[in-house]
Amino acid sequence: MERSEVSSFEFSLPRLETYLENIDGQGYVNCNLHEIPSSNIISRFQEIENINQCSLHEIPVPKVNALSSTRITSHVFERSPLKLVSGMKQYVYDENDVEYLDCINGTAHVGHCHPQVVSAAQNQMSTLSTAQGFVSNVLNKYVKELVSSLPEPLSVCYLVNSGSEANDLALRLSQQFTGARDIISMEDSYHGNLGVLVDISFKMHEKVPNYKKPEWCHSMPIPDTYRRTTQEDWDQYIKEFEDKLDSLVDSGRKLNAFMFEPHFVIPGLHTPPVSVVKAMVKAVKQRGGLIIADEVQTGLGRTGDFMWGFMTYEIVPDIITVGKPLGNGYPMGAVLTSAEISSKLGAYFSTFGGNPVSCAIGISVLEIVKNEKLMSSARMVGKYLTSEFDKLVEKHDVLGHHRGLGLVHSLEIVKTSTSKLPSNEFASEVMYGLRKKQILVAITGFYKNIILITPPLCFNMENCRRLITTLDEVLTAVERKASAQSVIVYRESMESYSRAQLKRGIIGTEDPSASSAGDAQNGDQDGGESSGSADGSGHQNKRARLESENDAEESNPYEDMD
Repeated sequence: MERSEVSSFEFSLPRLETYLENIDGQGYVNCNLHEIPSSNIISRFQEIENINQCSLHEIPVPKVNALSSTRITSHVFERSPLKLVSGMKQYVYDENDVEYLDCINGTAHVGHCHPQVVSAAQNQMSTLSTAQGFVSNVLNKYVKELVSSLPEPLSVCYLVNSGSEANDLALRLSQQFTGARDIISMEDSYHGNLGVLVDISFKMHEKVPNYKKPEWCHSMPIPDTYRRTTQEDWDQYIKEFEDKLDSLVDSGRKLNAFMFEPHFVIPGLHTPPVSVVKAMVKAVKQRGGLIIADEVQTGLGRTGDFMWGFMTYEIVPDIITVGKPLGNGYPMGAVLTSAEISSKLGAYFSTFGGNPVSCAIGISVLEIVKNEKLMSSARMVGKYLTSEFDKLVEKHDVLGHHRGLGLVHSLEIVKTSTSKLPSNEFASEVMYGLRKKQILVAITGFYKNIILITPPLCFNMENCRRLITTLDEVLTAVERKASAQSVIVYRESMESYSRAQLKRGIIGTEDPSASSAGDAQNGDQDGGESSGSADGSGHQNKRARLESENDAEESNPYEDMD
């Protein structure tokens, strides 16, 4: 598109271009928390079209200038665009009416376009859509039902428009009550995109240019249940947490609150022992801080056993926040706290929070969870998933660990199960492999190696069996490809290989000693080919193989997945 065609962007685009050059040498802005490969900007039209392609997790969508039907040799599964246009219950449909099983969109808590939710929204919008400053019957009913799901003393409800707004209000409440500023949250956490929430969302810090963390923000390592396995490990973790709090107090600072997700979903879903979370809560309370539970990912029955995730740990937070599941895709949020804490807030007003349409939708979501018995369904389906995922962990070396309960699960993808080293490459292959079979999952975690599964609560046993069977096939294909790939040369093992091999950048055999012997026989001839490849053919130059997969002579280890 020429400049004359977008005259309204005359002043913004040059500045945007400078910003793009500074941010990423590849020429595109990454608007996503998990570097979703989506918007490699190649024209001004696409700059404007894709600038808001934001996602909390990495999802199976390639950069816009990627070839849609080409799969290079380093990829097991092809990358192609995906534009979703409609949804129903646990399924979504693309522009070609291809159906996908949605294992990502927990925002559609009771299912995409649930008829009861749609009807409630339509009926209320045709009656009264705003009652700014006034009380309505639908508001009274919704607040009463929401508060009744919580233990005492959580009896005060503020209705807002998103999880971010809810967390922002929660921090305001805690600061007014304690008179302190310092917040502790978890490494790789995410609590929203408002200014103060970016500060306590450590996942965001490296994604903000020239960001400087305020002194009042403090972090703790995630309670990694994959790598902490003994009671001694957890005792050490509790001690580290208490030491962090003591160092804060000893430095003359005062603790405001500890904000955390009850099941640490965004960092990869970790459910430490109940005694660990109880000890953390006790340590914070002893030092004058409040407990804020961010239930955006785990609220409204997703865990199966309880309506709220914090109930797993037999604790009662001072403040809880919840967002997207409340509205099943409609923007809603809520903060629930005690009368004692709310009395310190002072004035608070929201134009759209608690409007009649939001409340009607919220009521319908609560009714569906109850009437369709979605909590008990999540518990039953979750137990089956846990059993089957654990079997796959035993079967596949790249599947290091499974964690989950109800309908929130994560699969940690590693190089090998013995090393426990994260592998974002394999995780990406698994994500795209499932997409090839019309199943959508996301990737999360600090190393982008954790498959996250958070489907709508209407996800059923048939969907489970399909997911498990397909995942088994995809993992088999990924491992087959991995076993045929060249050995990566690490610095500490370079001495084992000849100069010719290092120049080629690939190792021509699974056995380094055999490869070295072959090179010794051939001398240091840079263009020499190694014998004994896995498929019986001579190794081609790696760069040449990347040009066209169709010309490659090696066998296709994932042919059965096509």
